Amino acid sequence: MAVGIPMVVEHIVPLVRGGASTMDNLCLSCYRCNEFKGPRQEALDAVTGRMVPLFHPRRQHWAEHFSWEDDGVMLRGVTPSGRATLAVLRLNNPWLVQARRIWILVGLQPPLE
Repeated sequence: MAVGIPMVVEHIVPLVRGGASTMDNLCLSCYRCNEFKGPRQEALDAVTGRMVPLFHPRRQHWAEHFSWEDDGVMLRGVTPSGRATLAVLRLNNPWLVQARRIWILVGLQPPLE
């Protein structure tokens, strides 16, 4: 999807945490999300109050952890990992919400599964 923000190659398991620069540990990420994530592999789920693993895009299915609300404007975490990832990456920040509104107008949002 065209996001209008530079993308970077992210290490899902950060190098400082023993991750490797192999295809099964790499994914595309906007640079802001990558910076927000930093070396984290887990974060607090506000609902359960527990530390949980962040969503792993190579091993987990997106639709099991996230859903769209408001016709694709807001992202909702439906599992502890989804909620923690949503919070850490700030996936409903005002910049992204506004971008999604524009993407909806041009038929790019919500993305196809």
